[in-house]
Amino acid sequence: MELAYYSDYAVRLVNSEEPGRNKDSLTSVEAVRDLFGVNSSAARRATDADVTRFRSVRARLRAVFEAADSGDETLAVDLLNSLLLEFPVSPQISGHDYRDDDGRPLWHMHLADHPSNATAGYAAIATMGLAFHLTSYGVDRLGLCEAAPCRNAYLDTSTNRSRRYCSDRCATRANVAAYRARKRLEADRSESTGRSAEKAHESRATTDR
Repeated sequence: MELAYYSDYAVRLVNSEEPGRNKDSLTSVEAVRDLFGVNSSAARRATDADVTRFRSVRARLRAVFEAADSGDETLAVDLLNSLLLEFPVSPQISGHDYRDDDGRPLWHMHLADHPSNATAGYAAIATMGLAFHLTSYGVDRLGLCEAAPCRNAYLDTSTNRSRRYCSDRCATRANVAAYRARKRLEADRSESTGRSAEKAHESRATTDR
């Protein structure tokens, strides 16, 4: 499993809440377990106490994205370093699941999961994955969706660092909103121009009298 894979853990957790829409899907132990995805063995350790702990880690991870999105690179790194210190990982070389054409293991780095609770395990791999993404691609690759009120987190993997939205849906919605805004502005300008022309005509008519 490549380390880049783990950065998705951070995005999934942050996006379990949508503050702008007053939505929060992280309300039960089942929701916590769903965040682990296929990592079912780790998910089974989750208890009701992890709901509150996950929310705390979520707030701290969102703060990393907010700092990066605002251009405060140093703050983003400091916040991430604080999480790395609190939730250390145990890297191991693994060869499970992946084989080359000769049937030999394709060795890769794996983050071993030996935490005291489900939150510690999830936080460790999410934080390490995000740190790997930041140091490999740059802090400006961590973003928050510009399509208000979304503000979901995303990882920019575009070749020209041009991503601004968390999904195609949000990009489409933002483009439609921008198009409608331009049309309203054009209509307002046209109406204003028409009124000005009408006033000018009335003024000339009064002068001719």
